[in-house]
Amino acid sequence: MAINDEKNNLVNLAYVALKRDITEGVYRPGDKLLMRGLKERYEIGSGPMREALSRLVSEHLVTAISQRGFRVASMSIEELTDIYFARAHLEAMITELAVKLGDESWEAGVIASTHTLSKVAQLNSAEDMLGLWDARHKAFHLAIAQGCGSAKLLELRLTMLDQVERYRQLWLRHTVFSADALEAKREEHRQLVEVLLSRDHVKARDMMFEHMTGPVSIISEIIETRGLACQA
Repeated sequence: MAINDEKNNLVNLAYVALKRDITEGVYRPGDKLLMRGLKERYEIGSGPMREALSRLVSEHLVTAISQRGFRVASMSIEELTDIYFARAHLEAMITELAVKLGDESWEAGVIASTHTLSKVAQLNSAEDMLGLWDARHKAFHLAIAQGCGSAKLLELRLTMLDQVERYRQLWLRHTVFSADALEAKREEHRQLVEVLLSRDHVKARDMMFEHMTGPVSIISEIIETRGLACQA
């Protein structure tokens, strides 16, 4: 049992570390993931690393090359648009339900998370600020979603967030590292919360859909500028 537990821990460590590096752009779309290099970088053996790669294949972040190894999955404008469109519809539906069903405790949670997010200021490094803003931004949207009253919808929401994360990281760096873009996002959040608290569920639904699809044009431009969709 102890041996199995140790192996599972190594698999999880490899999975989390490699997934983070892929979503944050350490590896580009189409890059070969050579076992020797992976073992050296993460100091984890080939067995657990291969299992971690298989998990990432199932999540469409890595592709298996017909018994010849692994590559980082390609990116495309088509996939970006499809994922964001599906996610936006789901988030909009969840938001509408939250506005209809959320109680005073839900309102308080939304207000508190909005305040916390708005207080993110420049830290010791840009990367530190990015991590803090990202965590609080996710907490803000989760506070809104939790009012929907459906555990299954929240579970599906997490799945969609996971699928979009690699694309979302491109938008995140563009936004957080730009004072103007960050200020525009703060104003967007303020307007969204105002509508949520007014209990206009139709307007809240429509506004959330627009909020969620807004990054698509930015990410598309980044993908094209950096040639991220041109990898095999």
